[in-house]
Amino acid sequence: MKAMIFAAGLGTRLRPLTDNMPKALVPVAGKPMLERVILKLKESGFNDITINIHHFGDQIIDFLRVHNNFGAEIHISDERDMLLDTGGGIKKARPFLDGNEPFLVHNADILSEVDLRSFYRHHLESKAEATLLVSERQTSRYLLFDKEHNLHGWINKSSGEVKPSGFTYQEGMYNELAFGGIHVISPSLFHYMDKEEWTGKFSIIPFYLSVCQKTDIQGYPLQGFKWFDIGKPETLKMAEEYYRNR
Repeated sequence: MKAMIFAAGLGTRLRPLTDNMPKALVPVAGKPMLERVILKLKESGFNDITINIHHFGDQIIDFLRVHNNFGAEIHISDERDMLLDTGGGIKKARPFLDGNEPFLVHNADILSEVDLRSFYRHHLESKAEATLLVSERQTSRYLLFDKEHNLHGWINKSSGEVKPSGFTYQEGMYNELAFGGIHVISPSLFHYMDKEEWTGKFSIIPFYLSVCQKTDIQGYPLQGFKWFDIGKPETLKMAEEYYRNR
């Protein structure tokens, strides 16, 4: 099975740790977060893994070489010339991800106890072209789903901004859920990226919102599982404590 890891980020919220290393190699309880994600993917059956690189990308290449790619088939999607964000990163990596089977996308700075194999199987059994891990979590920005878990829109509760253009938000009409940085995409979704507006650098969430009325973009709501966004110091510290005590 195929997967992609986003490891190209600048890691600005983790400075000064990321002043001399990529965020993906910041250790969590003595083990780089990238290593933890790779091993979790392998344990879940994903052995064909694409990793995008930008900030100190050569360090990631050297790290993988020293560890013999952790026994997986690993491809490098090189964004050292230009950081392309999540949507642009997926589109650039298309040569490694295209084909007849869906692929899983995982942020390098997300650590969780989610059963990725079950998540992937759920996508295979659904009609969706993309399935997003979501949960009831306190945040300012929410994805909006109907009772069948189909995506309809997005809202920033702090500013009142809504997406996509023309979408009308009504309090209580939708399930307001937070994205968990893990999703499964069917390669058939790539043809929507052929439009000129999806060229170069772009985020995947606005892309999902632009196509959710044309195809099935679904949420996979889970509760009660360990999940850490370790892209900031306070949550990195929480993850450190959790993994040291496991």
